[in-house]
Amino acid sequence: MNREQIIRRRMHGLYLSRKCGDLAELSRNLLGMHSWFYRNVAFSAVIRGADIGGWKTVLTKTWLYGGRLHGAAYDELPRLLALSPGDEGFWGDAQMKAIADEAISLMEDGVSSRAEMRRIFAGRYDHTTLETAFSPWGGIFVNLARLGRVAFRDMASHDFDLVDREPMKTQDEVLPGLLRDYITAYGPATLADAAWFFNFWREDKVKLKKFNVDEFSSFKYDGDLYFYIDDPEGMNDIPEVTLLSGFDPLIVSYSQRSRFLPDEYKSSVILKSGICNPTVAVNGRVEGLWNIKKGEPALEFFSEQPKRVRDAAYNLLDEMRWETAGRL
Repeated sequence: MNREQIIRRRMHGLYLSRKCGDLAELSRNLLGMHSWFYRNVAFSAVIRGADIGGWKTVLTKTWLYGGRLHGAAYDELPRLLALSPGDEGFWGDAQMKAIADEAISLMEDGVSSRAEMRRIFAGRYDHTTLETAFSPWGGIFVNLARLGRVAFRDMASHDFDLVDREPMKTQDEVLPGLLRDYITAYGPATLADAAWFFNFWREDKVKLKKFNVDEFSSFKYDGDLYFYIDDPEGMNDIPEVTLLSGFDPLIVSYSQRSRFLPDEYKSSVILKSGICNPTVAVNGRVEGLWNIKKGEPALEFFSEQPKRVRDAAYNLLDEMRWETAGRL
């Protein structure tokens, strides 16, 4: 395969050259949708043709893949969370574990706000301990979520709900199916890409190499072995102009991105803070940034583009503005 064929297959698998109208189904097929900012999920869904009516409660927002926020279908949590470690060393120290256990008791009594819990614990712990336990980036709730104990109340909420814990499977039980689902949606991809997506450490990367991958089609490109699954429906053409959400799967789900995110644009797209901006792709290659600021579309190309490309991008952005108006 050449670069164009790789991008064509990836855009097909990620619903960028076809549509998926059901948001829950889309999230299942993509193994969750990145949600550093909750509106990333809505933008990503609209781009892929999904209905976002009532979207804030269709998915559950929680931490997956080593502590990254995702919107996920509730029934997917047992297998997605199985990738997280579940031992006591997960907490770091006994004090954090004790605070977490008490937080669960408070939630059982109806306390759901991190701020309210912080006030309850304020007279008993020093400032540093409170900052660690109730950090706005997650604190103890990251661990509780990865253990399948809590999740955010809805996609836009800052409050938490207890999760009805279903039997959690082991990583070894879920990994073969998750790898196949990853290759189905994100292929062609290398095992290094899959390890990047699942946020695996070295010992877990080794597990992927032990799988029988003969069920996948494969080819070598630039010295790397790529795997994919043939779609009997065939591939659609690469759209000339495509909007990509912030933290779009096409950008963040591969260890090597240079084929669709040129190195000279990387610092403008992926900031030092870790934020990944919404982008515009032209023929499958990132060529600019977009946003909706105060209800108005904003578009910036990195280099001069033909009028038809600029017009097409503005039309897509205007459609995005109307589709999401009053829903974010």
